[in-house]
Amino acid sequence: MLFELLSVAALAVVLVCAVGRPYGRSEVTFAAPAAVVVIAVGAIPLADVREEAARLGPVLGFLAAVLVLAKLCDDEGLFHACGTWMARWARRRPRRLLGAVFALASVVTAALSLDATVVLLTPVVFATAARMGARPRPHLYASAHLSNTASLLLPVSNLTNLLAFTATGLSFTRFALLMLLPWLAAVAVEYAVFRRFFAADLDAPPGPAGSAEAPELPLFALVTVAATLAGFGAASALGVGPVWAAAAGAAVLAVRALARRRTTPAAVVRAAGVPFLAFVLALGVVVRAVVDNGLGDALGTVLPAGTALPALLGTAAVAAVLANLINNLPAALVLVPLAAPAGPGAVLAVLLGVNIGPNLTYAGSLATLLWRRIAHQYDHSVDLSVFTRLGLLTVPSALLAATPALWIALAVLGT
Repeated sequence: MLFELLSVAALAVVLVCAVGRPYGRSEVTFAAPAAVVVIAVGAIPLADVREEAARLGPVLGFLAAVLVLAKLCDDEGLFHACGTWMARWARRRPRRLLGAVFALASVVTAALSLDATVVLLTPVVFATAARMGARPRPHLYASAHLSNTASLLLPVSNLTNLLAFTATGLSFTRFALLMLLPWLAAVAVEYAVFRRFFAADLDAPPGPAGSAEAPELPLFALVTVAATLAGFGAASALGVGPVWAAAAGAAVLAVRALARRRTTPAAVVRAAGVPFLAFVLALGVVVRAVVDNGLGDALGTVLPAGTALPALLGTAAVAAVLANLINNLPAALVLVPLAAPAGPGAVLAVLLGVNIGPNLTYAGSLATLLWRRIAHQYDHSVDLSVFTRLGLLTVPSALLAATPALWIALAVLGT
């Protein structure tokens, strides 16, 4: 009982501090001591710590590589070019801009992970709306929602996907094929809700528009990203981890940027987000302590068994609720091992819950918390009531659309 209480208290401290960031300190400032405490008191044996570190190691390596890849793409001007293209395609019509944001954010999230959408695309969306004279609110909220919902497609789109990918036993291509229909269904539902929910903003006449020069096509960055995505599939077919394909793509852009003196070694290291990687590792240790000291058994009695449609719906619902209670990353760490014995379909249903569910509350995912801070940096107030009402409309409907879509994909394609 003592270990259970200490583990839960440590997790609560980590999550509260990750949300609030007291004194402006990074998440790892509080997560690392919490991990040390649960190890020191014996709540998690050293052998289990080593096992957790070995399990998370490839995931963290991949995340670092993708963060570097996304930052170097930004330095090449890829996101600026995307913003200009969005504005021109929209032709000063806010509804067309919303469609462009949905399309671009979905692709960026799937290909470069949700962190790229939140950190790099959100400022571009804000600037594009301002340049068009459109109200920014629908488009900013779209970048937040799609950083979560649109991360369903590929194993590399979200850290939660990476955590689950190995447990599914699926190839990269098979994972993508099974999640394609749920991804399309969830994004379509979000788009329909957004058009209705923000109708007043989208129908408002745009104000004075700014001008923008045509950007140079960042061809090298585009080709590198495409080659990296192809590398993920090839690596999976050869039994090689996706971290190596991501590292190769990041290395190609880094060498080019360093040779042209557009970046520095220190900037490349900063782009890898080492403090955040340390936070994820510390969080994994704390969550493992909580699971091993009672939470795993408790959730095991709640989580539905099997891959029939009712079981998949129940699994996705449990995952969504847990994501909003303890954040989606810990929820994935807890639920994926419990769902794995039921097969890949159950693990994919967990991903539906932990990726779509966080759109209900700020604390549901770290990406949403980061998005809120970025919005504030641009002097755009984020209304809690608007966020919550929008989440109440999108999360249940998206889950009800995506889960049957997953069931159909499993029935047609198998695993």
